[in-house]
Amino acid sequence: MSRVRRPFGAAVALVVCAAAVLTSGASGPAAAAGGDSRAVARQTPDEPSLTGSAKLKREPGDDVHFSFNAHGFAEKARGTFYVSHHMGKDWGGYFKGRIDCLLTGGPVAVATGVVTESHFEATPGLPQVGDLKGKRFGFTVLDDGKKDRLGYSWALDGLPEKSVGPCQGSAPFETLEKGNFKVQHWMPSREAEATKETKD
Repeated sequence: MSRVRRPFGAAVALVVCAAAVLTSGASGPAAAAGGDSRAVARQTPDEPSLTGSAKLKREPGDDVHFSFNAHGFAEKARGTFYVSHHMGKDWGGYFKGRIDCLLTGGPVAVATGVVTESHFEATPGLPQVGDLKGKRFGFTVLDDGKKDRLGYSWALDGLPEKSVGPCQGSAPFETLEKGNFKVQHWMPSREAEATKETKD
C-alpha cells in the first residue's frame, strides 16, 4: 500500500513557517545618486503579497487548482483563496475563503485562510470531504520563475480536515503543470517595529 495519501496530499513533514524575523532596514533599493528619491519611494512595496493561479502537476484526470490574491503583513493580511480538485468525472469539488495571515521571506510566502464556502460531490467508494466552512488551512508558495512550487497544511492528512494556526503551512513540495505565482516580499524595518513597541 502506498504511503502517500490521496487525493489531496503527499506525506511530507509539516513545518511551522510563522516567523519572527528581524530585518536590517526598510525594503526596496536606495535612491541612486542624482536620482529622484521620491520616485524610488513610490516604487517601494509597503506590504507583502501572494498572487496567481496554477494547476498542479499530477497524473492525467487528477486536476488540482490553487488561486491566491493575498495582501498585507501577518495577521493584518486580507484577500481570497480558491482550491479545486477533480478526479475524472465522478469525484470533485472546491473550497474558497478569506486570507487571514501572510508572511514572506524572499521568494517564499506562507499564507492561511478561513474557508467561507465549500462543496464536494459525495461519490460511493471515493474519499468523502465534509463541510470545511470555518476551518483554517495553510499554503506555502515558492516563487521560482518557471519552477514554482506549492505546499498545503493537509499534506500529512491526505484530505483537508484539520485547522492550523495563523501562517502555518507545509514545505512547498508540489510542482506545477501550468500557471504562475508571484511573491512580493516585504517586512517591517527594525525602526518601525521598535516604534510600534514603544507606542504599545
